[in-house]
Amino acid sequence: MKNMPPATLDAVFSDLQPAAVWAHFATLCRIPRQSKAEARLRDHLRQWALARGLAATVDVAGNLLLRKAASAGMATAPGVVLQAHLDMVCQQACTKGPAAAHDFSRDPIRPLRRDDWLVADATTLGADNGIGVALILALLEDASLTHGPIEALLTVDEEAGMGGARGLPAGLLQGRLLLNLDTEEWGEFFLGCAGGLDVNVHRDGMAEPLPTAFKVWRIDLQGLRGGHSGVDIHQQRGNAIKLLVRVLRDLESHFALRLVDLNGGSARNSLPREASATVAVPAADGDRLAASLAAWQSLLRDELPGVDERLCLHGAPASAERVLSAADQAVWLASLHAAPHGVRRWSPSVAGVVETSNNLGMVALTAKGGGCNFMVRSLLESGSSALADEIVSLFALSGTVAEKAGAYPGWAPNPASPLLALCQSVYRREFGEESRMQVIHAGLECGLIAAKYPGLDMLSFGPSIRGAHAPGEAVEIASVGYSWRLLKAILAAVAVGTRAPSAPAGVDEQRQELSR
Repeated sequence: MKNMPPATLDAVFSDLQPAAVWAHFATLCRIPRQSKAEARLRDHLRQWALARGLAATVDVAGNLLLRKAASAGMATAPGVVLQAHLDMVCQQACTKGPAAAHDFSRDPIRPLRRDDWLVADATTLGADNGIGVALILALLEDASLTHGPIEALLTVDEEAGMGGARGLPAGLLQGRLLLNLDTEEWGEFFLGCAGGLDVNVHRDGMAEPLPTAFKVWRIDLQGLRGGHSGVDIHQQRGNAIKLLVRVLRDLESHFALRLVDLNGGSARNSLPREASATVAVPAADGDRLAASLAAWQSLLRDELPGVDERLCLHGAPASAERVLSAADQAVWLASLHAAPHGVRRWSPSVAGVVETSNNLGMVALTAKGGGCNFMVRSLLESGSSALADEIVSLFALSGTVAEKAGAYPGWAPNPASPLLALCQSVYRREFGEESRMQVIHAGLECGLIAAKYPGLDMLSFGPSIRGAHAPGEAVEIASVGYSWRLLKAILAAVAVGTRAPSAPAGVDEQRQELSR
């Protein structure tokens, strides 16, 4: 999957509306933007902004802050911060050889139109959060809009630990309202999110020679849907690591199996779609091993109908000289098999929302040692802390090091938010129906920003995105246009604060409340 000619990429976007938004998203598809490697895109956008007379600075954390003066006569309107993150989750589908591999450090994203959706089949699309960035950029360059002072905060490293928001300096932002454009269900205003932390596990190993007369096999488990470890955690999708460990535990009971290595997952905040293990068994057991894998594939498909029925489990000859010690193998397979994954508790106060969960997202073991990562989320700080402590305690039983790291706060809902009330009124006026309020189990940067700017009134919205953090990610084209229309209308309502003939009662009062 190599460089796509610009003309081919442009053709995908040529008839999409609003044209300005999609033109910016096309730019984001061209410029690689892995977490912690956003500098090229950030520098491009900084030069783009300066060329248009916008103030542009990069803070100590690497975030890009752009400022646009108020439109004529609106200088005294409340300042609004528009916020999105520059990086994307980089995941690709299982490929057949190196020629088909996508290099996220160099290759552009290759979207295609499928009915009413824009999709990337073989990779993630980066609509999370590229559409939010594109909406902001289109607004900054549109001179026809009515708005007060605008700040655009484009953060870095969101997907790999929220490093940009974590390092955001206090006192940098001047606005009193914040619109985060990083949620994925059109028609919903999000006013709260989960916080969380990571549990990083590590254990050194003692390699042993490959037993005599043993043959080495590589076992691959592939074909799972994966997805976002917060948004999709309740969907009962398969976790490739947990499933493969389950298979290995069973094989241990039927074969003199020795583990050479175990690898799975590629992002802490993605449900693992693939996992592989290299194992050694007596040479005479090769046929029985293949039959066992075929039986397990059938069983797992039967367990995951309509969810991950494309699961594929197969083995092939491989080579190795060393294996894990029997003691290390027992510790790792038993611990990973016992480790929690998925929903721990549903919220008793917010119907239909997961309160606490965790994702066993990555594992990398060799005969010399290795580790794994759990990403824990909860609407309650005590909930994430308690579950993380359980995981640490589990591994402590075997003397394995497990440490909590990277804690970030949740965003506490404020149903009485004046900004929420104004946005609900604007939505009702623009679309002739009621919006919905929601709390998201995924982590948003709002929690970290609110901790440094406690006076900010904030909420989040965005277009409909499906399959974020997994190949096949898609964004609904029409909902991007709706988001653009809503964003413009909200900014005008904040700035003007006068009631249009069709505006519902209360908009003027809500604007006055925002100004206090």
